[in-house]
Amino acid sequence: MTSAATRAAPVRSSRAGRAGRLTGTNALLGVLGFAAFLASLEAVPRIGLVSPDYLPPVSRIGAALVELVGEAGFWAALGDTVRGWSIGLLIAVLLGIAVGFVVGTVPVLREVTASTIEFLRPIPSVALIPLAVLVFGTDLQSVLLLVVYASFWQVLVQVLYGVQDVDPVAAETARTFGLGRWARIRHVTWPTALPYLLTGVRLAAAVALILAITAELVIGAPGLGNEIGVAQSGGAVARMYALVVVTGLLGVAVNVLARRLEKWLLSWHPSLRREVAA
Repeated sequence: MTSAATRAAPVRSSRAGRAGRLTGTNALLGVLGFAAFLASLEAVPRIGLVSPDYLPPVSRIGAALVELVGEAGFWAALGDTVRGWSIGLLIAVLLGIAVGFVVGTVPVLREVTASTIEFLRPIPSVALIPLAVLVFGTDLQSVLLLVVYASFWQVLVQVLYGVQDVDPVAAETARTFGLGRWARIRHVTWPTALPYLLTGVRLAAAVALILAITAELVIGAPGLGNEIGVAQSGGAVARMYALVVVTGLLGVAVNVLARRLEKWLLSWHPSLRREVAA
């Protein structure tokens, strides 16, 4: 036993070392690729392939970004976007969980609502912009309507898939042991549906950010999207691109947070445990 453990230790250490070196190499390649991308954006307008009036060099965009950081209005707009995104996402997630578990655990409801879900889900959220403006004007409620509508389907569909993926043997065993409906949902359905739910939340987080900025840009609601529209109409091209960069960085932050939440809540899941072990 001791001999086997002794032989296994260097193997695990070697695998960990290779994994660490591979991760470092990938990170370095990613940095080099991004640096080459920035260099290309700097060179293209300077050598005249694209007019600097339409695509300023990265250095000018960076200078505009630095100016933005020092403006109170920029932080207020960023706060408006984050508020619309977070509130809308929270409402969509709660609705998606509630509706998904109710519909998914009642076969009759699942059959009755299937065609309605498939009809409503493909409708683009931007098609609701006229309705949002008519009902709520350019206030936060308009942004929330679009964000919730787009994000809700991402969560709902994943929860439905998760509920349907429950092992019939496990469900029947829970009934045999006398577990009630809520106990079966807690101990059998919820652990099975949670990975699907978190996938839906990750997708919904990205969709919610896209719709929040789109609503601000088209409707004129306060936020980064509105600031982009104002900069574009005012001819402040470098400022406009700087704001676009901010929205990109915000999207990266949202994706990173969603993945960290997924890993934290699913640390017990076999897929993540295999990933860590590898």
